[in-house]
Amino acid sequence: MNADIITSAAHASHAGHVSFPEFVGALIGQGVEYYYVNFNALQTSFYSSEGSAVSVPLPFESLPAVSADFDARGLKAAIVDSQNNSQSYRQFSERAMQSGVLGYFAFLRGKRVIYIGRQGDQHIEWFPGVSPEST
Repeated sequence: MNADIITSAAHASHAGHVSFPEFVGALIGQGVEYYYVNFNALQTSFYSSEGSAVSVPLPFESLPAVSADFDARGLKAAIVDSQNNSQSYRQFSERAMQSGVLGYFAFLRGKRVIYIGRQGDQHIEWFPGVSPEST
């Protein structure tokens, strides 16, 4: 994995300069198998299948605290707005945190994202066009 390329791709994603599919393509091209967004630490860590890792800070200031309660409907609405209405990543992050998401794993080969709440709540979101039966 090339840390500079991964960092550049993350910054482009945070700034809204690339789409999610473009971002994922760049990560796969660098050997990223999955990544974890940690809203409490305000960072994203990218991992390869060989065990190497690259961490990139989230550049957003004044984000809300992660809500104690998990709101799956609020999270799903934020996901849909990102997929269909070009919501910014900052707006998505705010809404996810307000919905009780402390972090999430994006599994690129598995084509799914697992969102995790403070009490262990989870929501699995498949990449657009993918379902459990198609993997």
